[in-house]
Amino acid sequence: MITTFTANPSVDRAASLPGELVRGGVLRLGDVRDDPGGKGVNVAKVITMAGVEATAVLPMGAQDPLRPLLQQAGVRAAEHTTEHPVRTNLTITEPDGTTTKLNEPGATLTGSDVAALEELLVQQAAGSRWVALCGSLPPGAPTDWYARLVPRLRAAGTRVAVDTSDAPLVALAEAFPEAAPDLMKPNAEELTQLGGGDPEELESAAAAGDHAPTVAAARRLMERGVGAVLTTLGGSGAVLTTADGAWFAAAPRITVRSTVGAGDSALSGYLLGSLRGLAEPQRLALAVAYGSAAAQLPGTGLPTPEHAGLAGDGTATDITASAISTG
Repeated sequence: MITTFTANPSVDRAASLPGELVRGGVLRLGDVRDDPGGKGVNVAKVITMAGVEATAVLPMGAQDPLRPLLQQAGVRAAEHTTEHPVRTNLTITEPDGTTTKLNEPGATLTGSDVAALEELLVQQAAGSRWVALCGSLPPGAPTDWYARLVPRLRAAGTRVAVDTSDAPLVALAEAFPEAAPDLMKPNAEELTQLGGGDPEELESAAAAGDHAPTVAAARRLMERGVGAVLTTLGGSGAVLTTADGAWFAAAPRITVRSTVGAGDSALSGYLLGSLRGLAEPQRLALAVAYGSAAAQLPGTGLPTPEHAGLAGDGTATDITASAISTG
């Protein structure tokens, strides 16, 4: 079983445009749909659609519009009831796949909310193979919440993956090695938030086939206690760095319809591969297949195993030697 934690869930409203987004213009929207949202919710949904048991731990209001959306999506939720409903995020997608996101800050959590959610998560984590801590933190949540949660969860005997950014990511890193998770899933920007450098330069190097900077940055995290680093690089694919080596999987050439949920789907693919007992290169290949499949779906759509099977060729290249020689 997989347990995910989404402290700042949302109703994700996705709308398509028939043409280019024009700032200051009056635009008519195409299809509009609402889905349960938040990075951990996305991971739980993808895992569930793959036929694996998953539970999403999250806060919700008593009459929250998120609840029926979770039920319709078949996502099992362990909820803590809060005073206010979750936020609504708007995603606007242009015909070429360009995605604009307008995210609300989220409902404020009280100190008692934080304490109750933490205990609920630890309870749900019992018996879980992985716990994934995902996304931003809402107002009222302590910035170092993930840094506090990782040691508690690892002491409970589960492996922990973290996918976050900005202040919560920095606070987590400041608490290494005690708060170092088994897996981190940064993108280029998040990886450079931790180790310095320019994310555009990192992505440019990866696009040119030079993965040494990515591997070097990941290894600096591992020297501080992180078990493995799955770095997603958008259209350039992804790099997985572990104690046993480093691998690269290229993203297939696809028509991008929306990038929403692509990183969450990549994390889901890796976790599914782990549950199946796949070797690290195969986990990486599955992660890229799921992430690429998500990018081919409109709006906030998330991939099934069938989508992932159509998206990737299931291969990863060992780059351990080249990364060491040039890193």
